Amino acid sequence: MPSVPKPDFIFTALDDSQVQAAVVCAKQLRIHMRVRSGGHDYEGLSYASLIEKPFMVLDLAKIRAVNVDIEHNTAWIQGATIGEVYYRISEKSSVHGFPAGLCTTLGIGGHITGGAYGSMMRKYGLGVDHVLDAKIVDANGRVLDRAAMGEDLFWAIRGGGGGSFGVILWWKIKLVPVPQTVTVFTVTKTLEQGGNKLLHRWQRVAPKIDEDLFIRVIIQPGNSSVPGKRTVTTSYNALFLGGADRLLRVMKHGFPELGLTRKDCVETSWIKSVLYIAGYPDGTAPEVLLQGKSTTKAHFKAKSDFVREEIPEKSLNALWEIFLQEDGPLMIWNPYGGMMSRIAESATPFPHRKGVLYKIQYVTGWIDGEKSMAKHMNWMRKFYFYTAPYVSKYPRETYVNYRDLDIGMNQKNNTSFFQAFSWGYRYFKGNFNRLVKVKTKVDPSNFFRHEQSIPPLTTGKKG
Repeated sequence: MPSVPKPDFIFTALDDSQVQAAVVCAKQLRIHMRVRSGGHDYEGLSYASLIEKPFMVLDLAKIRAVNVDIEHNTAWIQGATIGEVYYRISEKSSVHGFPAGLCTTLGIGGHITGGAYGSMMRKYGLGVDHVLDAKIVDANGRVLDRAAMGEDLFWAIRGGGGGSFGVILWWKIKLVPVPQTVTVFTVTKTLEQGGNKLLHRWQRVAPKIDEDLFIRVIIQPGNSSVPGKRTVTTSYNALFLGGADRLLRVMKHGFPELGLTRKDCVETSWIKSVLYIAGYPDGTAPEVLLQGKSTTKAHFKAKSDFVREEIPEKSLNALWEIFLQEDGPLMIWNPYGGMMSRIAESATPFPHRKGVLYKIQYVTGWIDGEKSMAKHMNWMRKFYFYTAPYVSKYPRETYVNYRDLDIGMNQKNNTSFFQAFSWGYRYFKGNFNRLVKVKTKVDPSNFFRHEQSIPPLTTGKKG
């Protein structure tokens, strides 16, 4: 947005030593730094600031090596996009993958710092659950690997959010097995086609069905059978780690209500399933994943929720009434369960594990910039208010990679544990306290900071 302060200068690093030098210089000169990898922060905090002036951006877009070691089932990766990582893995093997995001233009650096979920999460958990090592530049300008940084800092960077503990140079990830053949499908139902009953049933089925199967629901407005009237469409968009015949058996036993047929099923390779789930047109070559940058220029606002109890079927129509008041609203319901329920809340800073049925992402977008921003933001806040009775409580859990400044932010040049608790507890639950202890130990002067960074216990104006 034109009214949001932009950086005084941007430094594009070409290698690790330049990142290290930039951190050392910025600290010595007392220049506030933001770090941009993929540039996908939902509130733009990797390249804009609401609370700091002057500031610089350290751009990592040119540092994007991906070194895949199939023999050891690992890869060392820099600031590449998720799509590039997937492509480089598939170049070496058709039976290896990595359980990270569905949006292929995300930078892997920031993505993993928030958790990194995707369509294999019910089988394998999150991207952070498969990180073996890392190299970061800390607040003193030192390059540290896992052994040098210690287990507390290594724990914190795997899900504690970006921009609080250092600059990620490299992640070492563990690859996971994928079948030669996977199956994808999308089945769409409107309200007039029994959408409410089906969506209610999905809430019970999706977290408990075979963990090789990930069925998310994409919810949007659509044209009703009544001329001139809008309805709600629910698209069941799925990846199954196996062939169509076994998928049909799983669905017949677990979710026959969807009415999946063999004609709906597309057998493909894992790398092509990445393109399918990301929404690329049929026949798109995997090389598109190397393009990296997103072509989307629209403005948007997003929020998130975690659901631990089924939303009653009779309550859905009241939500649709408000949902359809917006021009182009979108919700995505992502199922949990499976491996996600077997990893402890405290294993990484990402706490949304056992007991979560699914996560909701709310999105609304517009193309005329600040002109109609207030209207769309007001609708989003209203809808979020109305969904409160149906989602997690105490805290109302939120996903840190869907950053939302509405739930609180640090003040200019100052962070307070008590202020930060309002949003920190929602992002990290009980892990927030441990993150604060790590921050206090590794960056007591609060060099790495932003509107929702983890605060050290010492507060006050920092350089």
